[in-house]
Amino acid sequence: MIELRTPAEIEQMRPAGRFVAETLATLKDETKVGTNLLDIDRRAHDMIRAAGAESCYIDYHPSFGAMPFGKVICTSINDAVLHGLPFDYNLRDGDLVTLDFAVSVDGWVADSAVSFVVGTPRDEDLRLIDTTERALEAAIGAAVVGNRIGDISAAIASVAHADGYSINTDFGGHGVGRTMHGDPHVPNNGRAGRGYPLKPGLVLALEPWLLQTTDELYTDADGWTLRAADGSRGAHSEHTIAITEDGPIILTDRSHL
Repeated sequence: MIELRTPAEIEQMRPAGRFVAETLATLKDETKVGTNLLDIDRRAHDMIRAAGAESCYIDYHPSFGAMPFGKVICTSINDAVLHGLPFDYNLRDGDLVTLDFAVSVDGWVADSAVSFVVGTPRDEDLRLIDTTERALEAAIGAAVVGNRIGDISAAIASVAHADGYSINTDFGGHGVGRTMHGDPHVPNNGRAGRGYPLKPGLVLALEPWLLQTTDELYTDADGWTLRAADGSRGAHSEHTIAITEDGPIILTDRSHL
């Protein structure tokens, strides 16, 4: 069921969005060559406890997960692009890192992801990250009253295809509110003018993710981490936004941090 939030409820969602944004900004700044993925998870867990927030991941067990996730942040490295389960790994020079983080604060959820390179970057990695970020900007720009879900999907696809990337639509954006994943599904490819009409109060997590040379995934032996079928690298950019009469509000905005 698609739920619309009142202006007062959107205001109540701001603390969750702010906390997710600040946490990701802090973790990105602290993550360096040599950082262990389990230490990133522990740091995120400490920040959740200090804020009185609640992880959306630790007990999460959807049909596609082998068991409850058991950690509080997704750490996807290099050929991993989604649902990266933290493990005992020290980051190496040039690793492409994606941190995906969702929490509930006072009963309201926010969800966001950021990709970056530690140490010396490869040009192709920076290009991939830039494409996901520009696709997210285009998606947010299309998230206005009077448009439809297909307009968001088409905006993402236009940027990705222009840069030569193919798109997987198995996983994409989604509604956000009292729970992390709700209706509607927002695929990263679609036809403009089609789908659910965008209305004031609709809150969405928009999340373009791309792989360098494929759109096919496989699940790692850990039962969670999704990796590129051909071993190429992936990147993922995500924000939680609220659609209003005055335009989209980016609840997880990190640009000021």
